[in-house]
Amino acid sequence: MTVRPTSEALHERVRAFVEGILRGAPPEPFDDLALALARFQAAHVPALGRLVRARGIDLASARDTSVIPALPCDVFRLARIAAHAPDEDMRVFRTSGTSQGKEARGEHPFRTTATYELVALRWGERMLWPDRQNLGVLVLAPSVDEVADSSLGFMLDLFARKLRGPASFHVREGVLDIEGVARAAAEARTSGKPVLVLGASFAFVHLLDGAGSKDLALPPGSRVMQTGGFKGRSREVEPTELRRAIASVFGVPEAHVVGEYGMTELSSQLYEGTLAAALGARTPTRHGVYVAPPWMRVTACDPTTLAPLSPGETGILRFVDLANVDSSVAIQTSDLGRVTDEGVELFGRAPGATPRGCSLAIDEVLSRGSS
Repeated sequence: MTVRPTSEALHERVRAFVEGILRGAPPEPFDDLALALARFQAAHVPALGRLVRARGIDLASARDTSVIPALPCDVFRLARIAAHAPDEDMRVFRTSGTSQGKEARGEHPFRTTATYELVALRWGERMLWPDRQNLGVLVLAPSVDEVADSSLGFMLDLFARKLRGPASFHVREGVLDIEGVARAAAEARTSGKPVLVLGASFAFVHLLDGAGSKDLALPPGSRVMQTGGFKGRSREVEPTELRRAIASVFGVPEAHVVGEYGMTELSSQLYEGTLAAALGARTPTRHGVYVAPPWMRVTACDPTTLAPLSPGETGILRFVDLANVDSSVAIQTSDLGRVTDEGVELFGRAPGATPRGCSLAIDEVLSRGSS
């Protein structure tokens, strides 16, 4: 008799996989666990079940992740993507606002954040602070108390609580406190304690615009994580120039300025490997190449057919994220990129409308046809 997996049992399997693979001994194959998640989700997430039926996919006999249908990110704006009832939500992360208004924001409900917290901390430690466990934390973003539905805010708060140095948040009610950043930098110089600076790309832009002659230099060993795109409401910023300016204003090597890629619809994050490489890890040494954690697989897909492309070809990125236990293990984005042996390179959003393959998938998801 086959025993159907429960949500908690799958969370435990994923957490065991993460801990095991970081020690070099995963307890089960990636594909087996991903397929177990997909079967559970197809049975309990109505939108995913419709997609599976529309495409005539037989998950029961599948043997690898290529057959798992990926939910386009836009679906999170149009339907509830969760294997549990709303009254079981521990937390709901929402995407930032769009031109269509607050109602169009995507939502990613979590029955538990334990798995999210584990993967965020394990990979954050590997890519941002592998050399020390005691750093000051300076955050150019609102605290999670102010923006409770922000996945980025939740992650930054996790990092601040994990590291044992002083932490300070410097965006309040949408205003960047540049004087507060300067005071925090001065306190760090006095103590000599290195600092991890965390923030969105355009928070750094506003800091650079308003810092003037303020001394924001940080002690040796400090590092910076920036996330988000480089195209803001006011202007577009060239990534290389911004990174160079951030390194200069904080007095850190450019290799210590690390890009992060994540999204509300995922539970795991990718990082540039420059800092880890500078500290001795075998990760990419050039900016613009992102490293996915070993519990995630990234594939570039054809925008029209969603078929996987060969390594090195540019397409829209598909993620299989084992930490997405109670939503969809496979996510299809409209972000352009390519995947090589070195890592994942990102080229921004696909131009124009939602790629045809994603549009067809959305139509299949929302179809109310026979089940």
